[in-house]
Amino acid sequence: MVPTTNVLTSADLTELRQSALGAANPLGIAADLADAAEQGRLADPADTGYALTLAAEIAESKAKLDAALRYADRAVEAYRTQEDSQANFSRALRARILFRAGRDDEATAEVTALRPLLTEQADAAAYISAALDAGGRGVIAEQWLSEAVETVLGERAATAEQPGQPRDQDSPGLLFFLLQQRHRVRRDLALPHDQHDNLADRLENQLTSRAANTVAGTTVTELLFWPQDQFDRVRSQWPDLTGAYGQDWDEHRARLERELVRLAGGGRTGLSVLKGSVDGLSGFATRRNGDPTDQQVRAGYAQELEGRQERIPWPPERNETCWCGSGNKYKKCCLPRSRA
Repeated sequence: MVPTTNVLTSADLTELRQSALGAANPLGIAADLADAAEQGRLADPADTGYALTLAAEIAESKAKLDAALRYADRAVEAYRTQEDSQANFSRALRARILFRAGRDDEATAEVTALRPLLTEQADAAAYISAALDAGGRGVIAEQWLSEAVETVLGERAATAEQPGQPRDQDSPGLLFFLLQQRHRVRRDLALPHDQHDNLADRLENQLTSRAANTVAGTTVTELLFWPQDQFDRVRSQWPDLTGAYGQDWDEHRARLERELVRLAGGGRTGLSVLKGSVDGLSGFATRRNGDPTDQQVRAGYAQELEGRQERIPWPPERNETCWCGSGNKYKKCCLPRSRA
């Protein structure tokens, strides 16, 4: 067990998430996490919201709703200047706790404010429907998800009808997660299979196939790029992933450059790398009760990045800044790595 009386690193928080509920005193861990956030005992102050969210989840799991709500309130406040998926997850968690505490009007207002994210963020379908489920509002969850699916399908159709507008044929992205969550909610409500449920099944098969191997012989995670600061954190938190991403950042960039050159040589166009972050992968794994080092979890994270268009186009012009973010010209940075 990670001692919570010392400074806590991001790796410590990840370990605590995986082990806290099995500890002898999980509520004590939750309190210590909240104290660490308040006392400045987090190695990275940017982890404040994450630590408080974790404390709230632990307290909620033990039905200590007053404590859970205090921690969730503080987490939302810590994230007040952010609009990313982790910040919005903390708001949805707060709504879920409010529902469980019988404060339905407040919970409804909170989760309703998050509803537009269903057509913007891939993770939103899971955390919004979880909040509604906690309030016994599965029917509303199904309605919101169905309307979001129709909206996204309509946008895709409109894009396809506009000459010169690119359409991503390969990535299920946002639509995939909406359909999968809708499928789960409808199954819980014992509703009959419909055409969107059929589409969810087809896209799941497509994702499984893509995660195993793309038509060009490249797994999705092989095009996942970690900027230097993120690569250092990956290597620190998950040493086992050095086999997947390289022993150092130079090797990581060289692998990607060589693979991109290979794909281009095979006739692939419109190539890009997917810019990952440790917090993004950790959050994705947490929301799906998975392990960040698991290949399927990393493939799902890569699919999410594709759906959000978190891509860096490749290749740049020879004299342009390199795609890796080093600040050097491409011809003097990663271009030669493909020949190494």
